[in-house]
Amino acid sequence: MTTARTATQAADEPQRTLPESRPVTGAPARPAASPRPPGTAAARRRDLRVYRAGHPVLFTLLAAARRRPVLRVGRTLIVNDADALRHALTRLPLDRAAAGTTGRAARSALEPGRAHGDAPAGGVLFDQQGAAHRAARRALADDLSTAGVARLRPVWQATLARGLAPLAEGRPVDLVALAREAAGATACALLGVDADPARLAEAAADAAAAAVREHLPGLPRPRPRARSRTGAADAARRLSDLLDGGVRSDAAAARAMLAVASVTTVVAALPRAAAWCADAGWWHLAADDTTRPALARELLRVTAPSPLLPRVAAGPGTLGGRPVRAGDRLLLVARHAVRAHTDDPDCHHPAEPALSRLVFGAGPHACPGARLATAQLEDFLNALAPHRPVVVRARADRRAALPAWRSLVVRPGVRPDAQPGIRPGGARSAARTAPGALTAPEPA
Repeated sequence: MTTARTATQAADEPQRTLPESRPVTGAPARPAASPRPPGTAAARRRDLRVYRAGHPVLFTLLAAARRRPVLRVGRTLIVNDADALRHALTRLPLDRAAAGTTGRAARSALEPGRAHGDAPAGGVLFDQQGAAHRAARRALADDLSTAGVARLRPVWQATLARGLAPLAEGRPVDLVALAREAAGATACALLGVDADPARLAEAAADAAAAAVREHLPGLPRPRPRARSRTGAADAARRLSDLLDGGVRSDAAAARAMLAVASVTTVVAALPRAAAWCADAGWWHLAADDTTRPALARELLRVTAPSPLLPRVAAGPGTLGGRPVRAGDRLLLVARHAVRAHTDDPDCHHPAEPALSRLVFGAGPHACPGARLATAQLEDFLNALAPHRPVVVRARADRRAALPAWRSLVVRPGVRPDAQPGIRPGGARSAARTAPGALTAPEPA
C-alpha cells in the first residue's frame, strides 16, 4: 500500500538533473547524476526527521520556497542562493541586536534581564559590531587556533575513548549523550571551569532552546511568552552558576555564549553525521586518514548544524537583484545555499571550501569555532569507525535550538577483519561496506 509522503520530505526530494545541484564554479566536477544508492537514500530520509520534529511548519515553508534564489514575502526576504547569502553577511548593513535575530536570541539566552533593553557593554559576540566584535574575536583567537585546538584535543579524545568502550564489548551506546559529554568537557577546558561536563552541556542546551523558542520565526507558540522568558532566565542562571558562580558580568555573558555555541553545534552535528555514515555504509571512508577530513567537511555541509540564519537589515541594499529596506527580516537558509538538500556528501568530489564553509557563516562574523567543530567530528568518526556501528534506535529532539537527535543508540556492526577470508581494504571488504550494507532496520 502506498503511503503519502510528508510535505517536508516531498519538498526535499532532489532534482537530480538540474545544473543547480552541481558545485559552484571552480569546485571539482562531480560525476553525472545517477540513482541514489539505497543506503544514502535511507540516510537522507532519517536525517530529515530532525527537521520535521523540531520546526515542521517553518522548514516545510522554507523548502517550498527554495527554488527562488531570493524570495520576498511582505517585509521578509528568504535567501537560498549562496552568493546572495554571502553578500547579506558581508556587504549588507545588519542590525545584530534586532528582535528575531541570532544576536537577540543569544542575549536572551545569556542576559535575559537585558534582552529587551540595552545591550550589555561587552555584548555576547553575536550581537556585537565594529571594534567590540573585533576585540572579542581576538580574545578567542588563541584558544580556537590550530594550536589551541591541539591543546583541547586530548580532552574530547579521552571522553570518546571512555564513552565508546561498551561497543568493543558488544553493548549499545547513545551517541547523543556521548556528544553532549564530549562537548561539555571541551567547553570546561576551553573556559577553565571545573564543572560537571554533562551538567554544563545540559544547561547550555536549555539556554539556547529557551531563547530560540522565543525568537525563531514561525507560528505562535501556545506557551505563554512570560512563561517562556522565565524558562530562559532559569536556564541562563543555571549556566551562569556553573561557569562563574552566578556572578553577572559582561565577561560572564561572553563566556556563556562560547559555551552555548560550542555545545549546541557539536551535539547537533556529531550524532547526525554518525547516522549518515551508519546508514550509508561509509565507515571504511571514516577509517581512512586520506578520506576522513573531506568526509567530515562534507558531512558538516550536508547536516548544516545551523540551517537557518535569521537577520534584520539595518540599512538599504540589494539581494539577488531585489531591493532591501532597513528593518526587513532576512531568513538566510544556509542549508539550501550549500545544497545540503540536493548534493549528498562526497569525499572524493567535495564541494569547494568557499561553498561548504557557508554553514559557519561568512566574513568577519563567521563562526570562530569552525576549526574546533571540524576537528571534533573527525575524531568522532575515527573513534567510531573500528566498530562499524549501526543505528538501532533514533529519536528526534523537538525542543533543541538546532535540528538534532534527542537520542541515537548504536550497536557494533560487522567488522571486515572479523570475517573469514575478508581482509580490511580488500575487494570483498569494499563490497561488504558498500552503501547500505551495514544499515540495521530501526525497530518500530
